[in-house]
Amino acid sequence: MDPVAFELFGLSIRWYGILISLGIVLATLLAIHRAKKENVSEERILDLVLIAVPIAIVGARLYYVIFNWSYYQGDFLRMINIREGGLAIHGGVIAGVAVGYFFCKRHKIDFWKMADIVAPSIILGQAIGRWGNFINREAHGGPTDLPWGIMVDGIKVHPTFLYESLWNFMVCGFLLWYDKRKKFQGELLFLYGILYSVARFFIEGLRTDSLMIGPFRTAQLVSLITIVVFGFILFAKRKGKRVE
Repeated sequence: MDPVAFELFGLSIRWYGILISLGIVLATLLAIHRAKKENVSEERILDLVLIAVPIAIVGARLYYVIFNWSYYQGDFLRMINIREGGLAIHGGVIAGVAVGYFFCKRHKIDFWKMADIVAPSIILGQAIGRWGNFINREAHGGPTDLPWGIMVDGIKVHPTFLYESLWNFMVCGFLLWYDKRKKFQGELLFLYGILYSVARFFIEGLRTDSLMIGPFRTAQLVSLITIVVFGFILFAKRKGKRVE
């Protein structure tokens, strides 16, 4: 499939950007719908999106460039060219959550309440955005004989983007279902982090384009840290212990 969807005034509009934009729009609509139930205004959600999304994209790109420095070193134009891919979800989530924290502090909103509102939206956006990797023929796994493998450069490979996308859709559905059963504010954010990281750890092991820290896959290390830290906090909170 051609990565370019169409041209507009001589500018190539890529499917990658379209799918990311679609994910952001649908995620925003879901957050607005959920915010109404929590007495948080639509304007506050839109304000947060307008601030957090651009910074999350910068964070996702910066993370990717830092951990792939040998490729980008000395070429600033290549560093900022995201039209051909190269956004790391972990970097985007870290930047977005940090912005959300300070946004909530400034507007005197309970951060954990807001976190639970947007947690399903974050992973919904991830689920949709992963299909941009399919069109770009990136973020795939190694060779496989499985019937659902996809052809890349004449080789049938694991569609790791598909594995992650399907898992993310299921996690989104689970978080929406669990919302009324949660024990404390912020629980959905911790569950999102744990559930996403469990799948990402195993899926990353299949990929052929992982960012690396020495001999270790960066995403696997970040996933393990997230599982341990979020798991500890979740356990402690459910036991009624105060965790700052």
